[in-house]
Amino acid sequence: MKFSNDFIFGGATAAYQCEGATKEDGKGLVCWDVYYKETDGYNPDPASDFYHKYKEDIDNCVKFGINGIRVSIAWTRIFPKGYGEINELGVKHYHELFKYAIENGVEPLVTLHHFDTPYELNKNGDFTNREVQNYFIEYAKFCLNEFSEVTHWATFNEIWPWSVNQYITGTFPPGEKYQYNKTVECIHGMLYSHAVVVNYFKDNNIEGEIGVIHSLESHYPYDEDDPSSVEAAKRVDAIANGLELEASFEGSYREKTLTRVNYILETNGFERFEPDYSDLQEMKKACKRVDFLGINSYSAHWHKNYEGENYHHHNGTGDRGTFKSALKGMSEEIKPEGLPRTDWDWIIYPQGLYDMIMRVSEYENCKKIYITENGMGIKEELNENNTAEDDQRIDYVKDHLEVVLKANENGANVKGYYLWSLMDMFSWSNGYNKRYGFFFVDFDNQKRYPKKSAYWFKNLSETKELK
Repeated sequence: MKFSNDFIFGGATAAYQCEGATKEDGKGLVCWDVYYKETDGYNPDPASDFYHKYKEDIDNCVKFGINGIRVSIAWTRIFPKGYGEINELGVKHYHELFKYAIENGVEPLVTLHHFDTPYELNKNGDFTNREVQNYFIEYAKFCLNEFSEVTHWATFNEIWPWSVNQYITGTFPPGEKYQYNKTVECIHGMLYSHAVVVNYFKDNNIEGEIGVIHSLESHYPYDEDDPSSVEAAKRVDAIANGLELEASFEGSYREKTLTRVNYILETNGFERFEPDYSDLQEMKKACKRVDFLGINSYSAHWHKNYEGENYHHHNGTGDRGTFKSALKGMSEEIKPEGLPRTDWDWIIYPQGLYDMIMRVSEYENCKKIYITENGMGIKEELNENNTAEDDQRIDYVKDHLEVVLKANENGANVKGYYLWSLMDMFSWSNGYNKRYGFFFVDFDNQKRYPKKSAYWFKNLSETKELK
């Protein structure tokens, strides 16, 4: 089983999770800066100190056959308040980062928003607020024009997780729970903003390609013979996947999707969602112009009907078996016995990724797919040889790459795979105890050490053959 010669073997990062330097060189306040302080949470300084050590990390890419890197621009490094005055030091930094990557043959795929809304804008409703949407659009336009060396752009990373974790599970700032109306408004606001940016990119003939990165994980009924379980899985899929895919590739929302989303809203006492006609016109114009879809996928989910009150407990510690989610109007999530899972209760099920690739490939406007995040979080320590024997990760990646090849054989067009993550990084709700990287980072001294998986991936990228 071989990959094409132009297949991208990449590693993924996100600015807030790897850069550190949160108060350096004029960077403005991000919603997480305040959230962690108020909740006595984690400290994102120094994270992986990518702000200062990006050259070393890109050099590691070159040494280990990694020819693509996902990075995001920190909005508040460019506009410290989210709008208004431009921070030239931030602009200079990203020019230097992109230049070094490109000169070394490591193609950057640059995301404009990766979970790091400026604090004041997040406090004012995030993407539920049209003013915040407009500030993002202006920031995006600036970046698209300023960083002309970049030819691969993504508007957003994971619209559903950003929205649900802000307003339903409460694990992201501002930490609100069970506000289903705000979740749907945020999803729609981001999808509309995405459309405006795509249309600006195409109307102005900016060189390169632009797309969006969605978290797309398959949702199945726990009991396929139980109609209520089947419907519960479809309701979750409607809000988690349906809204995002339909807006991105059809420029509208299907009637069945809106019916299920409005059932969730009304069951929780909120008004129905009725999208604005002018927003849909913008989305309709953009849906044929998206150059690629990024799929982030780690797990799959099983559901049964649930008619009780809302309850959600996030496993942020890696204590297996502590996850619990039962959401009113949606479902109770069940972890089937007999399927492997991580310490964080994430089911390992590569078939879920295959099913999703084949599903999105049916959209006429889905031209090309990248797997922009996939990987396995593990609690790891360096051994006596200054490496980590991460055979679990190798097996996980191999199994998921097998279904990518299978999907391509069956008509899909997946052109790249970016492991989450390039090196170990700071995790939003897990701090530093959950490691995903090809490279082990000693967070005390910021030294990098290649893991066994890095050598395995190097051989794969050189031979293009999955063994």
